[in-house]
Amino acid sequence: MSSTQNPSGRRTIAVAGGTGVVGRHTVEAVRAAGHVPVILSRSTGVDLLTGTGLDAALAGADAVIDTSNITTLSAAAATTFFTTATGNLVAAAARAGVGHLVVLSIVGIDRMPHDYYAGKVAQERVVANSTVPWTILRATQFHEFAAQLFDRAKLGPLHVAPRARVRPIAAREVGTRLAELAAGPAQGRATDLGGPREERLDEMVKAFARRTGHRGWIPSVSLPGAQMKGMRAGLALPASGAVLGTQTFAAWLDTLD
Repeated sequence: MSSTQNPSGRRTIAVAGGTGVVGRHTVEAVRAAGHVPVILSRSTGVDLLTGTGLDAALAGADAVIDTSNITTLSAAAATTFFTTATGNLVAAAARAGVGHLVVLSIVGIDRMPHDYYAGKVAQERVVANSTVPWTILRATQFHEFAAQLFDRAKLGPLHVAPRARVRPIAAREVGTRLAELAAGPAQGRATDLGGPREERLDEMVKAFARRTGHRGWIPSVSLPGAQMKGMRAGLALPASGAVLGTQTFAAWLDTLD
C-alpha cells in the first residue's frame, strides 16, 4: 500500500526493533504524529532473523522503519545479522507492497567499514538493492551510548572509558526524524543527523558514571580495533551540512535525576 494512496494522511508505520533504545522513541513519534505504529519485535511475535510473523505484521503497512540492532564488535556477526534481518524485512516489505522503507544507519561507516560498522555497510547495500523505495538516515552515536559503554567496557571488575571523538545526539530526536522521513517520500540517502556539539567519549562515560553514583576510578583507554581507531581520528563525526539536534549530552544527563 503506497502512503500516497491514503487521502487522510494517517499512515500505518511498522517499526522493526520498536522496543529498543531508538525504536521506542520512534514508535512514540509515529503515534504523536497521528499515525499508527506497528511494533516488530520478538515480544510481538516477529523474528527478523527467521522471518516469522513478518508477512502478517506488514499487511496493510504504508512504511517500515528499521531500527534493529545487535550487540557485537565482530564484523562477521554484524554482517550476518544485518544482511539476514534486513534482507528478510526488505523481502517481506516487497511482498506486502509497502511504499517506503526507512533504515537507521551510522555516520562515517564508509570511512571505517570495520568491526561492527562492516555490518552496517552490508545492511545499507541490502537496502540500496531493494525494489522497495528507500531512505537511509545516518546518525551519530546516541547520548545513551555512554551508559552502554559504562556497562560493557570492563577489564575484569574495572570499568574503563574508551577514547573517541563523537558528536552525540538524543535518541528521542533520532526517533522523531525517522518518523518524519517515513511519513514522506523516499529520499535515498537522507542528510546526516548529528548532535549539537562534539564530545570526548571517555569523558561522557565518566560523567554518566558520576551522575549515577559510581565513585570508582575509571581510566581512559584506547581500545584496539580499526573501528575504534577511526573514531579516535574523528571519522565518526558528521561533515558540514549535517542536520544537528538540540539536546546536549549535559542536558541529557540532567534528565536522569
